[in-house]
Amino acid sequence: MEYVIEAKHLTKDYGDKRGIFDLNFSIKKGEVFGFVGTNGSGKTTTIRHIMGFLKAQKGSVTVMGLDSWKNSCEIKKYVEYVPGEIAFPDLKDGNTFLKAQAELLNLKSMDYANYLVDKLQLDPSANLKRMSKGMKQKTAIVAAFMADKDIIILDEANTGLDPLMRETFTEILLDEKKKGKTILMSSQSFDELEQVCDRVALIFNGHIIDIADMKDIKESKFKDFKIEFLSREEYLKFKRLKYEVVRDQEKYNQVTIKVKDSDVNRLFRTLKNYHLKFMSEVKYNLEKYFKSVLAKEYLRQEEELKRAKEKDISEKTKAEIKQEKHENKLHAKKVSEEEKSEKFFNKPKHKQEKRENKKQIKEIKSIKKEVLKSDRKYKKIIKKIDKGGKDVQ
Repeated sequence: MEYVIEAKHLTKDYGDKRGIFDLNFSIKKGEVFGFVGTNGSGKTTTIRHIMGFLKAQKGSVTVMGLDSWKNSCEIKKYVEYVPGEIAFPDLKDGNTFLKAQAELLNLKSMDYANYLVDKLQLDPSANLKRMSKGMKQKTAIVAAFMADKDIIILDEANTGLDPLMRETFTEILLDEKKKGKTILMSSQSFDELEQVCDRVALIFNGHIIDIADMKDIKESKFKDFKIEFLSREEYLKFKRLKYEVVRDQEKYNQVTIKVKDSDVNRLFRTLKNYHLKFMSEVKYNLEKYFKSVLAKEYLRQEEELKRAKEKDISEKTKAEIKQEKHENKLHAKKVSEEEKSEKFFNKPKHKQEKRENKKQIKEIKSIKKEVLKSDRKYKKIIKKIDKGGKDVQ
């Protein structure tokens, strides 16, 4: 399989989560490939790498097998490019610019350029500096497309065009697609991408979240129906049938369900027994598909953030427990050292107290002995007195 444009692990990190990160995609010959995403998601940065205006920090981009940075001049031979922001050289008017562009491209015929001028209702005689945004965009489209090259790269090329001109521009793109051109286009218009593209990549915060195949979108095996019932009883009764509910609006007795194509007739037969206020099919399209993809991505990021917070708390708890154990160990060591120190310094004091206690005990025993001795003498005296008294009587 021949890939005209191929990106592998393409990365450009501007810091603070801005840039593009690990982009991988391939565009086949004759394929129309789209980028969709909000402003700042990374669409223009990716296209500038493909054009060779920026050098990747990691990964690579090739166009026709040539490295887009090393062979930037060479790949311009194969590519028509319309940027989102137009900056014209200092020339008199649109005609002068288109003729200068034709000379640069060595273009021998201006027939296709004149066809595009008429198709886009462009007045090329207008002063380049005084042109409106829409007129500048038309002039840039003519200047790029008149070269009739094999690859077309468009960075939101319909910016500034009114709704009628956007439809005309879509027609031009479909004509180019029929010619077998390889087209890479970024846009914020889902309708435009749906009409023209074979595949569309959703870029979100610098990452390709999903690449949708438009064939799968257009040929979906499921259909969504919005149904509103006249009475609450029938609304509740229908819900008990357990169809897959996509959206439930109880306030209005309204429910949106998803059914397989093969079950649509059965659904209609069932609804014959109900009184409906209205019923309509909700068309499945690219916008709806990517909204569901983004919803899942937001949930995934929230879950990832939750796990990261829980991990941080867990790591913090582990650190706190470790610190607490360390502090307890230090405290126990300090207490042990204090006890040893107190025992060491108080040891002489304890001996002195013992000596004093022994001395006091000895003194007490001596006093007690003297008291007992005195007590015996006293008893003898009393006894003599008692005997003398008897003699007196």
